[in-house]
Amino acid sequence: MNTTEQQFLKALDDKLWKAADKLRSNLDAANYKHIVLGLIFLKYVSDAFEERQEELKALFQKNDDDNIYYLPRDDFNSDEDYQQAIADELEILDYYQEKNIFWVPRHARWSTLKDTATLAIGSVIWQNEQGEDVKLRSISWLIDNALDEIEKANSKLKGILNRISNYQLDNEKLIGLINSFSDTSFRNPEYQGEKLELHSKDILGHVYEYFLGQFALAEGKQGGQYYTPKSIVTLIVEMLQPFQGRVYDPAMGSGGFFVSSEKFIEEHAKERHYDASEQKKHISVYGQESNPTTWKLAAMNMAIRGIDFNFGKKNADTFLDDQHPDLRADFVMANPPFNIKDWWHARLEEDVRWQYGTPPKGNANFGWMQHMLHHLNDNGSMALLLANGSMSSNTNNEGVIRRKLIEADLVECMVALPGQLFTNTQIPACIWFLTKNKQGKNATAKDGGSAENAGAISGQVDRRGETLFIDARNMGFMKDRVLRDFTREDIATIADTFHAWQQGKSYENKPGFCFAASLEDIQKHDFVLTPGRYVGAAEQDDDGEPFADKMMRLTGLLQEQFSESDRLEEEIKKNFSGLGYHV
Repeated sequence: MNTTEQQFLKALDDKLWKAADKLRSNLDAANYKHIVLGLIFLKYVSDAFEERQEELKALFQKNDDDNIYYLPRDDFNSDEDYQQAIADELEILDYYQEKNIFWVPRHARWSTLKDTATLAIGSVIWQNEQGEDVKLRSISWLIDNALDEIEKANSKLKGILNRISNYQLDNEKLIGLINSFSDTSFRNPEYQGEKLELHSKDILGHVYEYFLGQFALAEGKQGGQYYTPKSIVTLIVEMLQPFQGRVYDPAMGSGGFFVSSEKFIEEHAKERHYDASEQKKHISVYGQESNPTTWKLAAMNMAIRGIDFNFGKKNADTFLDDQHPDLRADFVMANPPFNIKDWWHARLEEDVRWQYGTPPKGNANFGWMQHMLHHLNDNGSMALLLANGSMSSNTNNEGVIRRKLIEADLVECMVALPGQLFTNTQIPACIWFLTKNKQGKNATAKDGGSAENAGAISGQVDRRGETLFIDARNMGFMKDRVLRDFTREDIATIADTFHAWQQGKSYENKPGFCFAASLEDIQKHDFVLTPGRYVGAAEQDDDGEPFADKMMRLTGLLQEQFSESDRLEEEIKKNFSGLGYHV
């Protein structure tokens, strides 16, 4: 985005958050997020629906031989009949589904919500299917009714959308929130007189992500379970390049990896001369989440963007109640909670997933890793965010498991991250990139995995017996006093380094940043995978002065400075003595 677009989104974020934050006096963040995100959801799906309606309305009236939507005016007896025919056509579900547009029933549309909210409580607002008058009971009831209508029309969202009547908010506060969202132009936006190239989907998707991040900050440690920093998600997606195939996240939170995968496709489809909407049909999304609230947030997040998804029949524990037991994915990405202690159950003894060793009962890190490997097909690749201890710990079988993973040639790349990236923990983190196939683009799938995903996208060469180490601890910037973030340039530097190594193009080891290690190199370090051990120290600029000469010169300079310090100290003592003070 250009600077003007960024300024527009920043002003929009501030405005909407300020409006939403007025609820804080009545509810804590864990509760009022349901109200705010529910309204953003309604606004978003309504805007996308109405945008398609306007497009269809123009198509119905456009006399063009190639236009299959055209409704000839001459086929109708009167202009009134013609306009009614157009209105009837606009309510046909297929026109929206063919463009992957979320269907919004009439009484759930934002225009209905906004207009009805201004009426007096008790006013008749419409007639139901039985011809009975329906009266406005409260604004919270009005919103809940809209959510009911959407769930009835969209079976995948049944039981997903949170109702707000339970929170007992007064009508005026809710009307104020509705007006704040209504007063904002999400379509054809302008900023300081300049028209922007942002679509309503981009804007509201951004707002939804921004609010998730703000709620995660407000909720502290608990909030972090549903939100992974956008820059980290983007980095992983840019490195894995999930352009087609099955994408799985066993600890999906609010679904950030899936959203970034969709954005990746949109951005890179143009480079490959593909139609983005067609390319998205080649991606299948699978996820699992144990927290019921977060599971619902993820489903809403997918619905907002028109992403088809399979999150299992319910929220469930990934280890004890796997919702996708037969899935073998092309890409697996996850940011599970670090170092979970109370995850073990007797049922997990001798589990088929522990192919490289039974994980410690007091730490789930290598349980997550092996669960993900189990769900990876023979050409698949995965990325896993873990605490730094996973790279070096030898306690409770962790060292043994790590060694077996290395000897099986599964570890493709290790990335050490800077601190202060996460809202909910200060534990230093790293990213493990593992793959079932380092052979490159000539690989063939054995269990239904796409051979194209093995290397056709990135043009991989044979990297068997090698692992790339990247030390990114000194990258990024402080976005505020607490949190660090990556710039787009940082993300591109890391991802480009990884792809250059994969492709065998213009890759070079860079001291202090990256190093391609052999299995023998890793063995020398006792199978510890900390990148700092391999990349070494960054090279210092060579000024051409021999080291011995430089040391002699600097030592002499230091002696001169010491002598000058002694002289100044004597001068100060004389001055104090002249004033009658003895130092």
